[in-house]
Amino acid sequence: MKSSVGYLIDRFLKLKEERSAYVIAHYYQRPEVQDVADFVGDSYSMALAARETPCETILVAGVDFMAETAVILCPEKTVLTPEPDATCPMANDITARDILKYRERYPDSIVVCYVNTPAEVKAVSDVCCTSSNAAKIIEKMPPEARIFFVPDHHLGHNIGHRLNRSIDLYRSCCPTHEEVRTGGLLELKQRYPAAKILVHPECRPEVVDVADFAGSTRAIIEYAEASEADSFIIGTECGILHPLQKANPRKEFILATKDLICPNMKSITLEKMIYSLEHMETRVMVEESVRLKARIALERMIEYAT
Repeated sequence: MKSSVGYLIDRFLKLKEERSAYVIAHYYQRPEVQDVADFVGDSYSMALAARETPCETILVAGVDFMAETAVILCPEKTVLTPEPDATCPMANDITARDILKYRERYPDSIVVCYVNTPAEVKAVSDVCCTSSNAAKIIEKMPPEARIFFVPDHHLGHNIGHRLNRSIDLYRSCCPTHEEVRTGGLLELKQRYPAAKILVHPECRPEVVDVADFAGSTRAIIEYAEASEADSFIIGTECGILHPLQKANPRKEFILATKDLICPNMKSITLEKMIYSLEHMETRVMVEESVRLKARIALERMIEYAT
């Protein structure tokens, strides 16, 4: 069948070579999408990969803010998204106006902006962060500074608690990570008493409190690889199971709940990626005045995180 996964993979790989395209994908993508990518990682490592590749065409298998980040850092390259409607509800929950209103009230504050935001929000922020480097970024801030962390309330709270630091928080969250509940985790722990609980810091604070480890997608993978445990309860989007199982074929991974599916991430398919490279669509654009300001916040993140 011409619609079989094997056929689509072969067709895509041939097209990728013809276009000299570099494909970066997030860990939450479908397994077959991850398998054809040149690079698979979390949002921070995706940004670095986009900046470092010599390829002039980048296909981003991720939601819109990830593709925008590639454009902001690499304006000379052609950045394509296979699904322009793949967005992030949390990222869309905040606007530049929300930050400007806060700055009117607290003009000396420092705005730390999660990378899960539109370019316009990054442009009016002081520094960006990801779940993998948020703690390191905030530790760079003067102890007396007033910090406004946007938009993920749970991530900001969890980092503030970890660092014993007061942080002003915007009230938004990831709908997918909201599905992880302590009750479900504890029930699974009873069934798998030897399992380690690994969750994403976008989860509720009470979920992080009962976990053995909370970290970014990359950090969760690294923890599982280094751990002597044989089983793990995973509290993040189901796409991460693919790299976990590939790297640890003899270990068992149990998803915290069957509802851990991001529909926007999963809206990207091999068929759409093939169409994208065939027609060189859809090119992601960021207004230059916005891009220049947003780049400052992103480059500052990279500087602080390294």
